[in-house]
Amino acid sequence: MTDSVLALSPRRWLFAAGGQPLRVLLALGSAMALCVGTGHMHALIPAALGIIASALAETDDSWQGRWRAQAVTLGCFALMAFAVEALFGRPVLFIAGLAIAAFALTMLGAIEARFKAIGHATLILAMYATLSLDHAAGGQPRWHEVALLLSGAAWYGAWSVGWAALFPAEPVQALLVKLFHSLADYVGFKASLFEPVRGVDIERKRLSLAQLNTSVVGALNAAKESIFRRVGPRTPTGRITRYRGLYLIAQDVHERASSSHDDYNALADAFFHSDVLYRCQRVLALQADACRRLALSIARREPFVAGGATVQALSDLRSAIAHERTRADTPQRLALLASVEALARNLGQLDGQLAGASQPAAQAGRTDMDLYDRSPRSGRDAVERVRRQLAPRSPLFRHAVRLAVALVAGYGVMLLIHPVQGYWILLTTLFVIQPTYGDTMARMAERVAGTALGVVLGWAVLTLFPQPWLQSLVAVAAGVFFFGARARRYLLATAAVTLLVLMFFNQVGDGGLLLWPRLIDTAIGSALAGLAMVLVLPHWAARRINELAAAALQTHAAYLRQIEAQYRSGARDDLAYRLARRNAHNADAALSTAVSDMFREPGVVRPHAGVALRFLIRSHTLLSYVSALGAHRTVLAQARSAEALFDSIEGAAAALDALAQAFLRGTPDVADLAAGHPVREALTRVGQADADTQEAVGLVRTQLGLIALQLDALGTHTAEWLRAGTPDAAAAPLAAQGGTGAP
Repeated sequence: MTDSVLALSPRRWLFAAGGQPLRVLLALGSAMALCVGTGHMHALIPAALGIIASALAETDDSWQGRWRAQAVTLGCFALMAFAVEALFGRPVLFIAGLAIAAFALTMLGAIEARFKAIGHATLILAMYATLSLDHAAGGQPRWHEVALLLSGAAWYGAWSVGWAALFPAEPVQALLVKLFHSLADYVGFKASLFEPVRGVDIERKRLSLAQLNTSVVGALNAAKESIFRRVGPRTPTGRITRYRGLYLIAQDVHERASSSHDDYNALADAFFHSDVLYRCQRVLALQADACRRLALSIARREPFVAGGATVQALSDLRSAIAHERTRADTPQRLALLASVEALARNLGQLDGQLAGASQPAAQAGRTDMDLYDRSPRSGRDAVERVRRQLAPRSPLFRHAVRLAVALVAGYGVMLLIHPVQGYWILLTTLFVIQPTYGDTMARMAERVAGTALGVVLGWAVLTLFPQPWLQSLVAVAAGVFFFGARARRYLLATAAVTLLVLMFFNQVGDGGLLLWPRLIDTAIGSALAGLAMVLVLPHWAARRINELAAAALQTHAAYLRQIEAQYRSGARDDLAYRLARRNAHNADAALSTAVSDMFREPGVVRPHAGVALRFLIRSHTLLSYVSALGAHRTVLAQARSAEALFDSIEGAAAALDALAQAFLRGTPDVADLAAGHPVREALTRVGQADADTQEAVGLVRTQLGLIALQLDALGTHTAEWLRAGTPDAAAAPLAAQGGTGAP
């Protein structure tokens, strides 16, 4: 069963995002029932808005962590809501306070994702407070609306904490399901590289693979954080024990699946008349299917059965390799066949990892199962994280300034057009403006289209179903749909929240009067967000490439050095090794995302995007060759050529560091053009006899030769990028092959 089929399951949809849609249903439904039952319908709007703001502040956590986060959220909400109540009607003080709050709360995102969500939700609550005060019933004190907002937020918080206590492992389960589906997509696409077809554009496929790798890395990070929040330094118990074992299996599968053992075009030419590569492709396709079946078993909480199809396919592959060895008549063909044999060993180990998922508790036999804690160690650490971002070059700083200026501009436009009930302009600007240009433009179009759709639906419901109780049910259903769809279907989610607002406001007035103002204000707020993105401290992706490329090269070098240490002492999956591996893939994913963002920006600000794209492809290819070294770790200390191999690995790491420094300096070095020379020079000292007698020596030598070629290419691209020149004409065709969407 595929993920798309699973997505149709009502239970899976309601439990999306850790069950948040279901919690919103319970919170909104109970609040509506209470307001209807007591006859206090005027309390429904602020209470519902408080519930929505609290849900937007929610992040995945244990019940203890969620309790602490909820306390911080309510504290921030209270300060903001009472500040809005005190400054409401005082334009100068109000907008000055809002601008300062927007900047400060956005900068909280430097601490960690939890504070980013709380800061953003607090700003949204400020806008909700203005809407509530704008529509407050006459005769009621203004603090009454604020109290109702906070009551709604606290009510949802109670549901959130209780849910986390009752279902502590469900979010981890959902993230592992997503992780193994991402791995299945990655492994399945990797299989397409082994078609013995001449003339295939491997560069295009490698770019697509880099984009898929970004999805896998994101899923790995999300699953790790979810597990760590429930384990911490303690030994896990219950289902979390199994889930931690599955996560470690996924890490190992990713390293082996991302490995490359030779140039795919060379393999296709050498084995064009053989079925060896087709058999490699079949094994990978079966392993992709195994990842999907594993995801399904996790979703259903059923034991995973590996099956024997892959075992038979691996046996057939080894037989085909043995047959080819009897026919190999040139040193070049024998060398390529050795790479295929290394690939077969790697696939065998990968299959063993997947088979181990039937008993992931067996992973407890590892000597080191620790997970790295990326949260702030103390209050001083949190402050230091924010302080480091207080610089004009920081994307977060620029986003905070941009948001503050956009809100000030929006408030000015609101006062000019219609100061009464015009706060939808500010709310729209707050939702639409994003850290990157591409995301902001996409959100702007979806927000306007979604609002238009919601207005049409709202008009239809108000016309066809005038009964208040039916409109309230529609509003609750729309709120649930919003939280189920906002991550992937923002246009539909916007339509749903527009429908919710119209239905709820119609309970205390004439919702039909909001139809056109809602649409016009949304268009104005979206336009302001787009203008702010271009005019206020624009931070184009091209300006970040230097630091992101340097980070990718440095982390690749650190990964290589960890691999070298284990070729000296023996393979062990300790925390230092896994952390170096994860950092390398994280940096590769960050570079891939930035390059993709670049192609969503105006052409005038990305004159050398084609070079950046080629650099990304070479960097990801190099990482795949390094991953192959990591997948085959063994002790080489007894080999006669061991020191020469170690010198070659260190030469590759040093070359990567040198290229990183060139990016940080902003000037290329003549030596960068021959970055792979130190690697090849050390490899010349590896004796051929030694390579023949020890299989691992030959594999390491082959991988280092491939790495040297990538280093040369990276050096050339580094010099091309850092030299001033004309716009790169190669950008257009390469952009077409990878698409312009985020990877």
